[in-house]
Amino acid sequence: MAKLISTLFISADGVAEIDPDWHFPYFDGNMGRAVTEDYATSDVLLIGRVTYDSFAGAWPEREAAGEDDAPMAKQLGDLRKVVVSRQPLEFTWRNSELLDGELVGAVTALKADPGVTGVLVPGSISVVRQLLAAGLVDELRLLVHPVAARRGRRLFDDGDVHYHLKVLATEVFPTGVIRVIYAPAEAPAQVTFADVKGETG
Repeated sequence: MAKLISTLFISADGVAEIDPDWHFPYFDGNMGRAVTEDYATSDVLLIGRVTYDSFAGAWPEREAAGEDDAPMAKQLGDLRKVVVSRQPLEFTWRNSELLDGELVGAVTALKADPGVTGVLVPGSISVVRQLLAAGLVDELRLLVHPVAARRGRRLFDDGDVHYHLKVLATEVFPTGVIRVIYAPAEAPAQVTFADVKGETG
């Protein structure tokens, strides 16, 4: 079974809709390394239409330009890209295809495909929300910026079900960005204030 990893840039107050004004000042070599490591986990990119349009509008030109980020651009171009969209799309970026069928069923089948070693979901907030609700996310990799964005779409929407997580790894960058890798976890035992009131010292 292929592992599905979600990777997101996110603000301290949970905004995952990137604003260049608060994102790029914190991007350094450490973050570049983390992003490279995330992309090395998978041979399939699963992305929403908005994220696809953003990537396809930038990375092919960067590959053609042959500058410092051309190797990354080529890597992205070579990866199989499965795009989630309710509408037909015309693809101009190589190795791109429309997700076949309903999201949860199609992604379940994709993870079970013996020819797939890993699935990476960069950005694509609405897709990640649906996959979290369906229990299909194996790792949630967050690069938490030391800024309160105060506006924009947050990763976690309102709902009645808690998402319990366990920390697999953390790393603090000199910029103040914290890299946290989570995996789903079982809910802890129910505890009340009466159980913990003696733990304050």
